[in-house]
Amino acid sequence: MTQVPLVRLLRYGKPYQVQVWGATLCSIFRTLFDLAPPYLIGVAVDVVVEQEASLIARFGIQDPLTQLFVLSLLTIATWGLESLSQYGADKLWRNLAQTLQHELRVDTYNHLQELDLAYFEDHSTGTLLSILNDDINQLERFLNSGAQDLISFFARVCAVGISFVLLAPGIAWWAMVPIPFILWGTFLFQSRLAPRYDTVRDQAGLISDRLSNNLSGIATIKSFTAEAYESDRVYQESEAYRRGNQRAIALSVAFQPLIRFLILLGFVLTLYLGGREVLQGRLTVGTYGFMVFIVQDLLWPFTFLSEIMDEYQRAMASVRRVMGLLDTPIAIPHGDRVLPLSSVHGEVQFEDITFAYNGRHPVLKDLSLQIPPGNTIGIVGATGSGKSTLVKLLLRFYDVQSGRILIDGNDIRELHLLELRQCIGWVSQDVFLFHGTVADNIRYGSLNATQEQIIHAAKLAEAHDFIEQLPQGYDTIVGERGQKLSGGQRQRLAIARAILKDPPILILDEATSAVDNETEAAIQRSLAKITQNRTTIAIAHRLSTIRHADGIYVMDKGQIVEQGTHDELLEQGGIYAGLWRVQLGVGAVAV
Repeated sequence: MTQVPLVRLLRYGKPYQVQVWGATLCSIFRTLFDLAPPYLIGVAVDVVVEQEASLIARFGIQDPLTQLFVLSLLTIATWGLESLSQYGADKLWRNLAQTLQHELRVDTYNHLQELDLAYFEDHSTGTLLSILNDDINQLERFLNSGAQDLISFFARVCAVGISFVLLAPGIAWWAMVPIPFILWGTFLFQSRLAPRYDTVRDQAGLISDRLSNNLSGIATIKSFTAEAYESDRVYQESEAYRRGNQRAIALSVAFQPLIRFLILLGFVLTLYLGGREVLQGRLTVGTYGFMVFIVQDLLWPFTFLSEIMDEYQRAMASVRRVMGLLDTPIAIPHGDRVLPLSSVHGEVQFEDITFAYNGRHPVLKDLSLQIPPGNTIGIVGATGSGKSTLVKLLLRFYDVQSGRILIDGNDIRELHLLELRQCIGWVSQDVFLFHGTVADNIRYGSLNATQEQIIHAAKLAEAHDFIEQLPQGYDTIVGERGQKLSGGQRQRLAIARAILKDPPILILDEATSAVDNETEAAIQRSLAKITQNRTTIAIAHRLSTIRHADGIYVMDKGQIVEQGTHDELLEQGGIYAGLWRVQLGVGAVAV
């Protein structure tokens, strides 16, 4: 059952309930002290008019000047306490806002990291960034000011309403006549505003997604001279966001003018009926003066109720999106079995595995493969044959629909994910480098590595020479996604990163696809060293990179159709032999 966003937020903030109650009480006291001046004015009028028969005189202070002096002291104390409570409220609410913002963003991000890759394929980066930034910041803005305003509103209305009933019950009911209509109108407006703000938040996510994509692909935009096209698309998304906000604004701003007429009714009734009671001797001048002043404090806050509720609805729309992300179930849970890294031999088995993406046609069908520990195998096949899917399943980026995958006889679904992935080094064909230095990217995943270890790994990956030629060497900033480096340089850094990790199982997914022939030959010499006593799975289009593998497996339509050594497969004269001839240029079609 879907919970009310505010209830979810309160449950989330339960560890901070002491701060919440402290901030709430400070807000209430600040409001009560803020209401004191009209009361004090009423008492002052009572002193001047009634003198020895005034309200203060009932406490034994008969002299009017002394009464005014006492009243002055009370005024000073009231203003001081109001300032103190305001300081406390502001400090507590703002610190609470910062704390909850921090905790919620970190918790949401941590949960996001636990989700499987399929989730990220179905949700755009821009939308997720919008939730982590815009929505959580919207919540912070509400806690900074909106929560105080909401509490202050209810405290003010309750305090003034009770005062009215106690001092002049006959008039109080007339002053309160507009309140039920105001509340009914408020909730009616907000029920219609809520879905409009949900739309606004969704549209904000779409804008973030568009901008994120465009900034990442700025080189492609420029190369295809598509600036005008992308500018138009950003305009359309921004225009949709503007129209969504306009629809919400059109409804929210219509509220206050309508409420003013109801407030006017309550004020006029108090002015007229209270004056009549004074003329007839049933109400003192001081009480009447107080009521005329205070009736505005009773009714006028309702004009701001729409703004308060407007901010509340914006915040709750954000809470719904954030909590919706936190409620996303983790599809690939951690196992309970411990697999110490030092004990891993590296035997890998795929037993009759079948896998399909999101219920589509199976990519792998009843595939079985056994890799002895310390062996190097190559996997080849046409694009879409399931090669990369195989290693993603080994890393548990996805889970198989049937069959099982074993490491040293342990079903990987029973292993803790962190321990499973720590024993595997993966060099993807789509290399990702983080914004930072060369050294930072090599030590990523091995954060305690020394500079000497980093340099050694770079040398093995044939990366040291080009790194030394960079402006700041290992301290050179590579740029976002490593855009300051060439494709071959990025790939060599990724290989160095995997070497430094020193895993018992190494996966090379097209690890030399972006390097030239000379660099490839150099990397091949390195791989001959780093794959010793290590289980290595090499996926390759360039068959020369796996020519000396212990075994080569040819995949086609999710199944292994050929297997053997390089020479054995050539003798078979099948798919592998055909691919080898094409790469050698033998039998290629002349153009």
